[in-house]
Amino acid sequence: MQPADKKSPNRFTPYQKFVVASLAFLQFAVILDFMIVAPLGALVMPALNMSPRDFGFIVSAYAFSAGASGLLVAGFADRYDRKRLLLFFYTGFVLGTLWCGVANSFHALLAARIVTGIFGGVIGSVVLAIATDLFEPDQRGRVIGFIQTAFAASQILGLPAGIYLSSRWNWHAPFLVMVVFGIVGGLVVAWKLQPVVAHLMERQERSPWMHLYDTVREPRHWSAFVTMMLLATGGFMLMPFGSAYLVNNLGIALTSLPTIYLITGAFTIFIGPLVGKLADKQGKYPVFLGGSILSIVMVLIYTHLPPVSLTVVIVVNVVLFVGIFSRIIPFQAMSTSVPEMTKRGSFNALGAAIQQVSGGIASVIAGHIVTMAPDGKLEHFPVVGYVVVCATLTAMFTTWKVKQGIERRAATAQSAAA
Repeated sequence: MQPADKKSPNRFTPYQKFVVASLAFLQFAVILDFMIVAPLGALVMPALNMSPRDFGFIVSAYAFSAGASGLLVAGFADRYDRKRLLLFFYTGFVLGTLWCGVANSFHALLAARIVTGIFGGVIGSVVLAIATDLFEPDQRGRVIGFIQTAFAASQILGLPAGIYLSSRWNWHAPFLVMVVFGIVGGLVVAWKLQPVVAHLMERQERSPWMHLYDTVREPRHWSAFVTMMLLATGGFMLMPFGSAYLVNNLGIALTSLPTIYLITGAFTIFIGPLVGKLADKQGKYPVFLGGSILSIVMVLIYTHLPPVSLTVVIVVNVVLFVGIFSRIIPFQAMSTSVPEMTKRGSFNALGAAIQQVSGGIASVIAGHIVTMAPDGKLEHFPVVGYVVVCATLTAMFTTWKVKQGIERRAATAQSAAA
């Protein structure tokens, strides 16, 4: 299949629309599985006689096993049909989710989360490689914009449904329902998605470890890797304390949190595709720059808010997510042009590993910065905001280096073709 319709290069073919919908669904399943665990803590801990420390291990086990998996798989990621690779890891992910649904002890659930992370942590990188292989650079912003709506959909559809199912039956129910939907979606992808093998037409290194080494030692890859680390740092430092900050510091009622997540998620579903379309038309880096500046302003406002009304919190939250998505989507679209076709799988797997590990480390660092006062309020939370701002400013520079590298490579290729 050609990556784009030659007569209308900016319009998706029916098959490409199916690909985008399929990749977005798979991303939704993975993100929902990761996000659903934290809200179930109040039910899981007493049911399995777990301490908060034990539950912390349950949450972090996924991230660290996903990071390790990305590193181990990177050398093999470009040696197979990407469709088969995707289905292999997706099958393991569904089985891991099933294990979570039937686990009846702390150790069983911990092992299940490790297995789910091993398989689920690689899916996002394969999804990104497929999107890159099947779409032209001037389409990738829109593609990634649609795929990123999976995050918002998991907030407005998945989390409320998961909490309802667990309250109606028990904490096992959300995982078992996810397995049913996951199997149906996986069968559709297996039936309709065509093999993705263009990268296999070029010569590969005989050793997977040499392939990994060549990916790691490529200088232009490192600016992208550093940017991925910085972007993950910002998100993982603020996210773990979001609900506690809103309730304890800003005086928002606990019962109002679903409303905040619902409205923010609904706005984000529309924001993602619009940001992607804008990145394709105006350029990835200018949109990233604008999103970074907006993020810096909103992070400073968010972390310094006094007690305010629910309406103000919703507006600030929505605009903050506009800034976040206006960074993530154009950068991901830009980074697809960094590696060669034969190194896309390896590059994306390494990037996913870096994001997972750096995100976990960032959460730990934030946990050492933030303390809780006797009245329950979070102290030093603005310091976390300053760290996020510094990470964002640095990412603006490293992304500029990524842009320069892409332009130099394109100029070299054009000269060689002439």
